[in-house]
Amino acid sequence: MAIFSYISGVAGTELTETERALFRERPPWGAILFARNIADPDQVRALVTSIREILGREDAPVLIDQEGGRVQRLRPPHWPEYPPASVYADIFDDDSDAGHRAAWTGGRLIGEDLHELGINVDCLPVADISFPETHDVIGDRAYGDSPEKVIALATSAAEGLMQAGVLPVLKHIPGHGRAKSDSHKELPIVTASRTRLETMDFAAFAGLHHLPMAMTAHVVYTAIDRDNCATNSRKVIREIIRGDIGFDGLLMSDDLSMKALTGAFEERAAQALDAGCDIALHCNGDIDEMRAVAAGSRVLAGDSADRAERAMKQAVRRSCDTHALRETFRALTGYGVAS
Repeated sequence: MAIFSYISGVAGTELTETERALFRERPPWGAILFARNIADPDQVRALVTSIREILGREDAPVLIDQEGGRVQRLRPPHWPEYPPASVYADIFDDDSDAGHRAAWTGGRLIGEDLHELGINVDCLPVADISFPETHDVIGDRAYGDSPEKVIALATSAAEGLMQAGVLPVLKHIPGHGRAKSDSHKELPIVTASRTRLETMDFAAFAGLHHLPMAMTAHVVYTAIDRDNCATNSRKVIREIIRGDIGFDGLLMSDDLSMKALTGAFEERAAQALDAGCDIALHCNGDIDEMRAVAAGSRVLAGDSADRAERAMKQAVRRSCDTHALRETFRALTGYGVAS
C-alpha cells in the first residue's frame, strides 16, 4: 500500500468516518495529536491504535508536541507538568552537569509518558537561540542564548527521548530565534547577515545535525532567499539545511495551516515538497484542508522514503526505574508530578 508524504492532524478524540475514508484513500505517513485529541490515557491509547489500524502499519508515526511549559498537550491530572527549556538553561548556568542531567531526565520521563500511550515521536527539542528580540512564541522554549548551551541541553533532551523509544523532532530549522513575529499569525522576516546567522542560529542546528528528524521554520532569511520562507525555499533547504548545517534526516514542514503561509492548501503542500521537505505537516484537523494537503502530497519514495525508514530505526528503548527518575527530576527541577 502506498504511503503519502504528509502528516495529518485529526479533529477530535475519535476518528470520524470522513477521516477514516481519507486515511484509507491517501494514507499519510503519520498523524499528530493536539490538546483537542486528549481526554484521558485510555482514550489516547484507543485513538493511537485506531490511527495505526486505519493506516495498516503497527509502527506508523504518531506525533505530539510535548516540550513542557506552555507547549505541553498532555497535562495534569493524568500526566505530570514539565518545565520549559529555560528552566534547564538556568540549572545549567549554575551547574552544567546538573543541567545535562535535568534535560536528559526530562526527555526520558516525557518519553516514558508517551511510550505508555503508544506515541512514538515528540516534536522536541527546540534549538532556536534566544536573542533580546526573540518573540514570545519561542521565549522560554529556548535552551539558551549561545549555540554551545543549546546544543548541550537539546542533545541531552533528545537522548533521553530516544532511550525511552521515542523519536525527537529538531525544530525550527534553521532557526526561529531572531524572528520578531509569530509565524502562526504572520510571516517573520529576518534581516541578519549570513555571517551572523551562520555563527549563531545555524551553528546550533549544525551541532544537532545527527538527529533523525527536523521541522522547518516558516521564516524568511533575506540574506539567503528574499522571496521564500525556509519551508518553501530550495536554496535554504539545499544550501543551508542539507549543506552548511549537514542535516540528512527526515525534514518535515512546520504546520501548513499557519498564517505565515498563503495560498490554497494543495499548493502549500506541493510547494514545501518541491522545495525539498520530505513530509508536509498539517495540524488543525479541518477535513477540507486535510483533503487538500493529501491531494498536494505525493507517494513517499526515493531519498525521502529512505530517510523516513532510517529515522524510524533510531530510537532504541532501554529499561529504567521510572520512579527513581521522577524523584531525581523533582529534586533537580521541582517538576514532574501529576496532580
